Amino acid sequence: MTDIGDFTPAVEHRQRTGETEKMTVNVGVVDLGHVDLLVQEGFYSNRSDLMRTALRNQLALHADTVKQTVARRTLTVGLQHYSRADLETVVTAGQPLRVQVVGLARIAGDVTPELARAAIRSVTVLGAFQASPAVRRALADRIH
Repeated sequence: MTDIGDFTPAVEHRQRTGETEKMTVNVGVVDLGHVDLLVQEGFYSNRSDLMRTALRNQLALHADTVKQTVARRTLTVGLQHYSRADLETVVTAGQPLRVQVVGLARIAGDVTPELARAAIRSVTVLGAFQASPAVRRALADRIH
């Protein structure tokens, strides 16, 4: 992310209820049986509970590596929201953004495709990118 003078878009690091993404995981039948056994024995409330716990444990195991990579690549972690006013400020400053987010990058619904193209040089999101279909089409060649 590029900061332009006093311009710093809102960044939120907490996960909000309802702001989750579905992820499909293919597992072998034996592993699935083990998962079901642990659920049946009451260790987890359901398969998803076990998978979320396992995922969090793995992320905690690699937390230092993630922190170092985020710092090295100047990534924003959490929710990065760009309002129409934010992007207008960027265009006025003449320095298009490089959106680099681990989490959720969101462009406000009132942002036009033309404004998005003028304000955003590139988009790299490890997580989810929310924008109107028209803005997504306008930025398609800049999304990595």
